[in-house]
Amino acid sequence: MTTEFYIIASLVILMAYLIRGITGFGSGLIAIPLLAHFLPLTFVVPLILIIDVIASVILTRHKKLQVQWNEIGILLPPTLIGMGIGTFLLINLPREPLLVGLAVFVIIFGLRYVLHIHSEKPVSRWWSTPTGLIGGAIGAMFGTGGPPYVVYLTHRLKDKTQLLGTLSGMFMLDGAFRVIVFFHIGLFHQNDMLFAILLSLPLMLVGLYLGNKVHLGISHQKQLSIIGGLLLISGLSLLWKAWA
Repeated sequence: MTTEFYIIASLVILMAYLIRGITGFGSGLIAIPLLAHFLPLTFVVPLILIIDVIASVILTRHKKLQVQWNEIGILLPPTLIGMGIGTFLLINLPREPLLVGLAVFVIIFGLRYVLHIHSEKPVSRWWSTPTGLIGGAIGAMFGTGGPPYVVYLTHRLKDKTQLLGTLSGMFMLDGAFRVIVFFHIGLFHQNDMLFAILLSLPLMLVGLYLGNKVHLGISHQKQLSIIGGLLLISGLSLLWKAWA
């Protein structure tokens, strides 16, 4: 890898966890599409997964956050089923369909944030089943299963402190299960994986610290607009790469 690659990759990871520090989610949606321009998804997904799990542990242990474990408990069973399906597809599908699928997924959620397409109505807990299945499958395939959980929990929890804490707790457990699965099938045994993890950890810590400082002065709507713009750029560039 060239020096230019390391600089770009470092900036991508720093920006991704700056966003995570501001909003509590979005690191995988930012980092994975951009890093997939240079590295295979089978390397990028487990790399960002392990960094995300550590970030979730840090955020979940924050004394001011309130984790609603009852909401997490009902999401876990369908999430585990979806995770198994997604892992199978990750190691068996060819590269181009995976890139296109990731690009379309990222663009859809980018448009949702930019255009402010959302409802304030609460949803039934029955929606936890499709949410868990979709989130688990997409998380295993692309490392970006957060948006379904964000959409569902946003309609279940109105307190922003509870929402941020519950999202972090869900991502921590979801990520921990995926780490076990990925380790079992050998995705963490790839060359340079340990080096990439060690290089990414300090960037993640700096990003979370800066994001925590920034979020105090930015409105929630502006945060989502910024994330939406970044997602659209990431998704469109990934579609171009898959087409080329």
